[in-house]
Amino acid sequence: MATWAEFEAEVPEFATFVTGRLTAHKYLTMATIRADGGPRISGTEIVISGGELWLAGMTGARRWADLRRDPRVAIHGRPDDEETWKGDAKVGGRAVEVDEAGRAAFAAGLPGDQSPDGFDLFRIDVTEATAVRVDDPPGVLVVRTWRPGRPLQRVDR
Repeated sequence: MATWAEFEAEVPEFATFVTGRLTAHKYLTMATIRADGGPRISGTEIVISGGELWLAGMTGARRWADLRRDPRVAIHGRPDDEETWKGDAKVGGRAVEVDEAGRAAFAAGLPGDQSPDGFDLFRIDVTEATAVRVDDPPGVLVVRTWRPGRPLQRVDR
């Protein structure tokens, strides 16, 4: 597992692409594991700050209960329209819930007057990142995957 800063340090160019795709749109999707073992897909927002990838949202959401029970999570960027598609990215990892002091520190860095009690907060320890794009020659789909401590893998399709 790695922090976002470690991911950026290990494969900076790839991390820049992944960051760009994950932050290109406000809303993303995330997958968690429900109590019955099935998948749950939820809309989410992320914050990349202080060398960490954060998930924050209203308290009481079922997705947070999922993460407390089983911390495995996948986050997928929203694809662009077909005509403007620049690629796609997703990250997988383990969610670590942040305590009250950590929420207060996080809230202090947000614009406006955000109470640390108004949201749940999780830091993501990254276990993998994958990006897909069309490359030259045109029509070649390039899939790149990174896992901590391993070389960046590339598969052309």
